[in-house]
Formats: sequence, structure tokens, C-alpha cells
Amino acid sequence: MTTVNVFAPAKINLALHVTGQRADGYHVLDSLVTFASAGDRLEIVTGNALSLTVEGPEAAGVPADMNNLALRAAALVQRDGVALRLEKYLPSASGIGGGSADAAAAWRGMVCLDEARTKSLAAAPLEVLGQHMEELTRLGADVPMCIACKPMRAKGIGDQLDVVPLPTLFAVLVNPRVPVTTPSVFKALAVKNNPPMPDSIPAFTDAAALINWLGDMRNDLEVSALKVQPAIGDVLSALAAQDGCGLARMSGSGATCFGLFDTEAAAKKSARRLYHAHPDWWVAGCVLSDQFDAALPKVS
Repeated sequence: MTTVNVFAPAKINLALHVTGQRADGYHVLDSLVTFASAGDRLEIVTGNALSLTVEGPEAAGVPADMNNLALRAAALVQRDGVALRLEKYLPSASGIGGGSADAAAAWRGMVCLDEARTKSLAAAPLEVLGQHMEELTRLGADVPMCIACKPMRAKGIGDQLDVVPLPTLFAVLVNPRVPVTTPSVFKALAVKNNPPMPDSIPAFTDAAALINWLGDMRNDLEVSALKVQPAIGDVLSALAAQDGCGLARMSGSGATCFGLFDTEAAAKKSARRLYHAHPDWWVAGCVLSDQFDAALPKVS
């Protein structure tokens, strides 16, 4: 019996520009994403029928059948003979790729049941991804970018991926625990042909330079998400008011927002303050960086 443990880091949209909409309804995006030291955990054990159990502090309401993206992603590689146990720490449907991250982790874990493919995944994750790019994209536009867990620029419907080196950022993630559905946010989006990011992403000397540059970028879904759920504005205001916060912005289609801080100490202090001031919110202090090594499956 083989056991594989996989970390599923949260995906954060540092910028998200909506640049168009295709005839099939898919929105065209230009997004700069990075990954968090906060995330879910997945255990895969061979020798059982294909199954899934969901545990952890954020497990309530998460399906354990084929409506779960992790189980569907696992089935792309092998349809029987494995049991998955998902520990949920990220809130569901919250704009930080929780379900997509879980699906990507399940796919990575299943691939690594094969020793040869384990080496290939470690050496060239996006090349291995190409085998199932279309199927994974159908599961969700965020799933392919969650495979490598590296900072990257994602274009098209999330299927055009280019790794971009970014400095480490110290962040606080906050979700007000209010329902926000992605379709409702896109429906409220007034303009769908917004300008993309610049043709090239600069080589940033440090975190301060990146935060300053991000101030000129956007999340085009933020305004429409605020129309759907005004409580997001309370989170953004609370983050922006924290000492040392250089930028407060919503991730994805919400409702999770992030604050970027000058120092790790400032981020930790702000996370503690927000946690105690708003016990009904989900709050996580974390590092935003290349999470590739942390997300590589561990086989035992």
C-alpha cells in the first residue's frame, strides 16, 4: 500500500484584468497569480475503491462525491484503487482557488503514484500538465495554474501560462464568510473588454517594488463583487487601515481579500488584530511565493 501526501496552496490573484468574452461564454483574462503558504492537505492511499472523505475546520458543506473537483481530477488518472482524504483549511468558493487547488493536488498526487512520472513532474510540471490540460481546464479555469504552484501570468481562459519570478510577499488573507458566486459577479460586470496588463512584467528588485507596481494594476471583478456583496468593502477597508499595509485587494471573484505588508512582523501583527476584532471572519497570515517544492507530493 502506498500513501501520498500533497499540499494544496491557496491561489492568489495579485491582479486580474478581464479583457474580453468568447462566443462560448468563457471570459478572457490576464492575471498575475502567486501561491500562499496557507492551503488544504490531501492524502491518497492505494488499495481501495475510488473514494473521498472530507475533514478539517472548513469541511462543512464540501461534497465528498463526484461533485468534488479533487475526486474528478483523480479519476482522470485512475478510476479505481485509491482513497482520498481531504483536510479543508481554505473556505470554499472564496476566490482563492480552494476547489481548484484541491483538484490540482489530487492530480499531482495521482501522477506521483508512478515513479517515472514523479521525476517528470518535479522537472517540468507544465509539460506533464499538457497531457490533461483540456480535461483539467474543463474542471475549472484555475486548475491548470494550480498544478505547478509557481508565480505566473495566466492569460486566455487560464490555459496560457507563463512562469514569472516574483519576490516573496507577506500577506494577510481575510474572508468575511459571505456567499459570493462567480457567475453572479461576472453577471454584474459592466465592462468586459478592459485593458490587459503591460506586455512584459518587470523584474522586481524587492517586495516594495512589486507592491508599488501592483498599485497600478486592477482586479476588474472587485467593483462587481462589491455590488453583489458589500461586506467585501468592509474587509478591504479593515485591511487597508492596518499599519504597514501597502495594498489591499480582492482575489479572484471574491470574497477573500488580501493585504500586502512591508514586513513579516507587520503581517503577523495585523493578522492577530483582525482575528480578534472580527472572530466571524476567516483570517490567515501567510507568505506568498513559489510553493512548488512544498506542493510536490510526498510518497511513503
